[in-house]
Amino acid sequence: MNYSFHPEASREAEKAVRYYCEIYPELGESFRAEIEETIDRMLRTPKAWHPIKKAYRRCSLNRFPFCLIFRVDEQKNECQIFAIMHFKRKPGYWEKRKF
Repeated sequence: MNYSFHPEASREAEKAVRYYCEIYPELGESFRAEIEETIDRMLRTPKAWHPIKKAYRRCSLNRFPFCLIFRVDEQKNECQIFAIMHFKRKPGYWEKRKF
């Protein structure tokens, strides 16, 4: 299975990487690696993650207070990542995003 990022999700990830790099450079790289590990887990078992809003699911990062909001497009055999959401952010802000 493949995956793709919504452009806003990519921006959210880069913004968080920059934030953590300002605190400690290696922390930003750890965040980026954690996203990659979470994507790997998500792709192995895409339907195992917590369902939210219709066909969307949430897969949490282990070390950071973020989660990936995604949906599985069966026709494209693809996980579409709509948001890299901080747990303190208003839920549902990403719902108007379209692929």
